[in-house]
Amino acid sequence: MKKRRYSGKRKKAAAALLGAALAMTGCGGVGENTALGMEALQTLDYQGAIESFDTARAMGEGSKQLARAEGIAYLGLTQYGQAADCFLEALGYSDGWVEDMDYDINFYLAAAYTKDNRLSEAEEVYSAILAMQPKNEDALFLRGNARMGLDNYAGAKEDFDQVIAMDGKNFDRLIQIYEVLYNYGYKEAGQTYLRTAMENYEAQMSDYDKGRMYYYLEEYQSAYLALETAKDQGGAEAYLYLGKSYEATGDYNYAVSVYNNYLAKDTSDARIYNQLGLCEMALGDYDAALSAFQAGMQIEGNDVMQSLLFNEAVTYEYLHDYQQAAALMENYLKTYPDDQVAKREYDFLSTR
Repeated sequence: MKKRRYSGKRKKAAAALLGAALAMTGCGGVGENTALGMEALQTLDYQGAIESFDTARAMGEGSKQLARAEGIAYLGLTQYGQAADCFLEALGYSDGWVEDMDYDINFYLAAAYTKDNRLSEAEEVYSAILAMQPKNEDALFLRGNARMGLDNYAGAKEDFDQVIAMDGKNFDRLIQIYEVLYNYGYKEAGQTYLRTAMENYEAQMSDYDKGRMYYYLEEYQSAYLALETAKDQGGAEAYLYLGKSYEATGDYNYAVSVYNNYLAKDTSDARIYNQLGLCEMALGDYDAALSAFQAGMQIEGNDVMQSLLFNEAVTYEYLHDYQQAAALMENYLKTYPDDQVAKREYDFLSTR
């Protein structure tokens, strides 16, 4: 059975969303129980947050902030329908004046619809945002994502073209667009965007930007030549792309040396440990892979914990410790219950 291992290139983690959410809302001006629930959200204790919010409702603390925070907690619990209901309730507190928080809530509402595979409704929400803010690049990009899911390539391309026309030198966004198109089977269309950017802006690109463009264009020799120059200026990101460029050529040993060279000077980036573990797995050294994943898990607040936890469980399976692998996968699913790959993996492990 071929196992899928996670590289860490995932959708935005709930923790990242919470940072912006709580920064906007704060705890000032809300009831005591609502504030307690928001504190629980900061530690990703979604069930604890819901319990505090239930108490807040019982104590009459109903407010836009409460409904919004409650929706975020339900998102974390993967209860997307309830999350959407909360965001709609929060919008119902508006008095006709559209405030920054209203846009924020609409983005969360669209995210809940997307997670619930209600893509037409998500598209409608993004369109409503764009009716008020026609140049909102995030809404255009995300509506393009939704349209790809609805098999509306022409509509998605229109949105992506508009995003790029607004800021053709936003290479981070350009790569995000490529990744969306790649995931839906439009790799060549995505690469066309990258080639156009190279033609128009190569002279203005850093070696790091050139390297990652070449990486996604699958010109790996050009990628690692540029990234070798960039690695001392680009930090962990440059080392990640450099290592993955060597991985793409099958040179896992050299990729391992790239990641270890970075870790010799900085052990604070969990993504490096995760990628190192994946390389060690490709080389068949499962003990070394396990050590790498577990070292990454010791870094607090890292944004690839989901990948590390999944990969740790799979590594135990390769080590033929099926009982430990099953136990870890069961715990993983308690936190990430909508991961269908993990569910299938757990079903397989449960029979061993």
